[in-house]
Amino acid sequence: MSTDKNQRPANPRPVERTDGKKVTLTEGGRADGKGGFTVRKKFGGTESQIRGALTFYKWCAWISGTFLLLLVAEMITRYGFGYDLIAGGTNARTGETVALGWLNLETQNLTGGVNISTWILIIHGWFYVVYLIACFRLWLLMRWGLPQIIVMALGGVVPFLSFIVEKRIHRETLELLAANPQSTKRY
Repeated sequence: MSTDKNQRPANPRPVERTDGKKVTLTEGGRADGKGGFTVRKKFGGTESQIRGALTFYKWCAWISGTFLLLLVAEMITRYGFGYDLIAGGTNARTGETVALGWLNLETQNLTGGVNISTWILIIHGWFYVVYLIACFRLWLLMRWGLPQIIVMALGGVVPFLSFIVEKRIHRETLELLAANPQSTKRY
């Protein structure tokens, strides 16, 4: 039997799906549509851009999550017990300066000073905006679906969720970068 070099093998290994998506056939995979194809991930930036966005997101998630926990503690003390935390106030009865003390909202036992409770609210609110920008930047670079950014955004308003989501996002991002090294080469 003669073998021609131009003759195609009986069972070719396709490199493109019929729907036009570029794929690779995994080792031992089948090209019959029952598995073996892996869609290559395409990113919206280079690996260094993605890693920078991931680091920024990680810091924002931890800071936002910490201030959210402080905010929850502040809400419990304000609305549950009726106290605010005051720095540098003056005792209303004695006139003594109090470095750090609890302001009773009913009796107004302290005057002046800086209301730490209010500053926790303000800092968390503004930093949540920065956190959302970090989420959006990483989401765009990774080209994830809409549910992903919704879960990431909820991390800044549900206590402890930012720590859990950050860990999962960090692990998933690094896994995707390692699994698709060819996808980050853009420039």
